[in-house]
Amino acid sequence: MEEPELAVFSLLYREAHSRCFGVSLAQPLTETEGKLFQQQLLDCTGLTVGWRTLKNYSIFVLNKKEKENPSVASLDTLARYVLKAPYTNEIDRKSTEAHHPYWFLYRERHLAKAIAPVIKPRNFGWIRPVLAALVLLLAGYTWYQRNNLVAFTEKFEDLSENALLKRNWHLLNKDENYWARRSDFPNALTLFTLPGDNWPDSAAKPLIKNLLIRPLPPGCFVAELQMEDFIPGGEWQQAGLLLLNDTTLNSPSMRISLAFNDFFGGFTKPAEILVQAISTPGNEGKPEEFIHSTVLTLDSTTRTPGVLNNLKKTAIRIEKQGNHYRLLYAGGAGSNTAFKELAVKELGIEPRYIAIFALKGRVDKTPVAAVRVKKFMLESVACE
Repeated sequence: MEEPELAVFSLLYREAHSRCFGVSLAQPLTETEGKLFQQQLLDCTGLTVGWRTLKNYSIFVLNKKEKENPSVASLDTLARYVLKAPYTNEIDRKSTEAHHPYWFLYRERHLAKAIAPVIKPRNFGWIRPVLAALVLLLAGYTWYQRNNLVAFTEKFEDLSENALLKRNWHLLNKDENYWARRSDFPNALTLFTLPGDNWPDSAAKPLIKNLLIRPLPPGCFVAELQMEDFIPGGEWQQAGLLLLNDTTLNSPSMRISLAFNDFFGGFTKPAEILVQAISTPGNEGKPEEFIHSTVLTLDSTTRTPGVLNNLKKTAIRIEKQGNHYRLLYAGGAGSNTAFKELAVKELGIEPRYIAIFALKGRVDKTPVAAVRVKKFMLESVACE
């Protein structure tokens, strides 16, 4: 493939990546991201491109020193995805569209852009107005970033896999049996505290089953999760929000959750339900618990059962401004309970994804509990 066509391919790949993940290509795909991209192509076009191929394409697009010669079939599949072509399959494409029309349509539309930079103008008077235009463009882009803020609200009314995918949700580590029960409660997403954890452990790989994940907007944001009637009652049972640098669960991360705890390092204390926040540097680095806020102790529920109403409605909130994270909690019998600030923490992470999770750690004896997720909100905000 000649250089102009490779330039068109780079444009095509970046456009397809942005449609799939909602963010511009900034670093090579991980294995998990490659598989998500592959599944998105299959769901939208009926055709497939291997995840390793998609990962290699990302390396080439970011670093032209690598060699790459994409097949016309792969180019056509990516073009079909970007141009939102009708759904098909490999057999029908070979039968009626073996000439790969969508790639050549995309190529024709963009080839001029790819060739233009190699044309050497004789008059260099164009430089000054072009620089001025670039300055204006940069100023316009900055204004757009500050004033065109993205807001997303999820009430989990349609939990079909296609509907979730269209709303940019992706499911990792699917457990067929429990995922099939995601609609156990009406107008809510039902997750379950299944075995697994992203807590570093040399004896076990990080794993969170039925992890529902979506890309984060660039810059600053506010995220909120609302749950109902979740009362964790066994060792390490918890549910909440997880921020990740990438989708491997080995990356730097931060999580905040409503959790159960009965471990006090040998001291005798009543078991508790708490809001806990943990940051992890990644690559099996030692985690840090920076929020441990007791909501109630189980002995208090024996004396006064009514205190369990404090867990009727639970909300947790993350506010990101640069590297500063403000974490809040609200809980009570009604949905209008005020948020309480738990911590403001500076973290050295650059999260690209946010996920809703439920788990019970690596403890087999702990029962599996249902988590009723009622609402999720994500809003990009201006960085101050």
